[in-house]
Amino acid sequence: MKFRDLIELAWRNLREALLRNSLTTLGIAVGVASLVAMLSLGVGLQQMASQRLSSSGLFDAILVAPRGNLRGFARAAGSGPADAESDRPLDDEARQALDHLPNVVEVYPEIRFPTEIRYQGNPYSTIVAGVPASARTGGAYDGMTGSFFSGPDADEAILQIEFARELSRQPDSLLGNELVLRYAERQALPAESEAGASESTGSSAGDAEEDASTGFSVVPREEKLRIVGIVETEPAAGFGGIGRGRVLIPLQVAEKLRAAQTNDFRTMLGAAPGKTAYQSLTVRVKDPSQVKNVEDMIKPMGFATFSLFDATNNLRLVFVVFDLLLGIFGSLALVVASLGIINTLVMAILERRREIGVLKALGAADRDIRRLFFVEAGAMGLLGGVLGVCLGWLIGFGMNFGTNVYLRRQVLPAITVSSVPWWLVGAAIAFSIAVSLAAGLYPASRAAQLNPVEALRYE
Repeated sequence: MKFRDLIELAWRNLREALLRNSLTTLGIAVGVASLVAMLSLGVGLQQMASQRLSSSGLFDAILVAPRGNLRGFARAAGSGPADAESDRPLDDEARQALDHLPNVVEVYPEIRFPTEIRYQGNPYSTIVAGVPASARTGGAYDGMTGSFFSGPDADEAILQIEFARELSRQPDSLLGNELVLRYAERQALPAESEAGASESTGSSAGDAEEDASTGFSVVPREEKLRIVGIVETEPAAGFGGIGRGRVLIPLQVAEKLRAAQTNDFRTMLGAAPGKTAYQSLTVRVKDPSQVKNVEDMIKPMGFATFSLFDATNNLRLVFVVFDLLLGIFGSLALVVASLGIINTLVMAILERRREIGVLKALGAADRDIRRLFFVEAGAMGLLGGVLGVCLGWLIGFGMNFGTNVYLRRQVLPAITVSSVPWWLVGAAIAFSIAVSLAAGLYPASRAAQLNPVEALRYE
């Protein structure tokens, strides 16, 4: 029997029992819709999490710290064995060494310090963070109100939206205005006592100056900054920061201020005389694909490393398990729908026994009868799959719409919780056809085994 004849016979048989076949197809569509809706929820949440992490601009960055400062992260990131090179201080010499590694774009310290902001005579306690100029292209500042810093050493500030709302009920009105940054500046201690000690011991004046650099005093200072932008996210949170940066300033300006930070005393005690020590440095590479290679070069240098790639590996595993569970529960409705296909085709055998007998008497082989029922099952699976994908997309659209309506009422940014990519559309339709063909195995086999003589006698 030609394939064209099979299609014509299958289409005629499906039209004869239109109501029953339509209900069966609708059952398949509901099963596919539940599967698509659940998987689209998992895909949407995964994409939202990935976009949030990517918008931080830290996917191409590596946090480098002395091993003593990053023990927990080092174990999680799989740092080198315990017998590797001994712990090395993270000073200017190490910073230059990191900067000369292949595929490294820049190396900069994490500068974040608590301070007081004065705006229109009112004080506000907050956290200030230094932002490198390269962060402009990281995606965290896309869609921001206002503009990015005009230069790496500009006395300008970008406010996080929540802090901007504390300053004014209309955050946009802050743009162009000035605020006063009050902070504590580090100043090296005078070398008088150390100089007297050097004369009695015969040490040189240069050694005394180096020893003096190991201590500092704190002096209150003020700096005027012009507000140039307002950003929705918190891009300066960092990997292991003590707080969120709600006032962002250029990194060069932050370094110039020499503001006292919470880790200064610990850094001072661990630093060698005459050298600047860092609690951590951020190493930015040319491409996220180079993060693993650069990490492997940094670990033998005696430092601990951590990157968002290490964290997202566990996140991907969580989403894979989550998608698997959603797929299993979504498939249950499709399995129930397959029972409807079996019931429909078995009833078709009883109603069409004489027709099957005539076909066999005219020379139709068992495989032709089997193919006929397979085509009917596949047609119901195809139609049900296409209709189910459309229903699943509508359910996902409803979830996005309802979620964003609620978020707008809470004055929160819109998000996408459900996403239906093309691969999910194709996979759902293919799965629907496969389940339908599997459900048609028993009816097709039973129809092919009918005795043509008994089938012709059937009333």
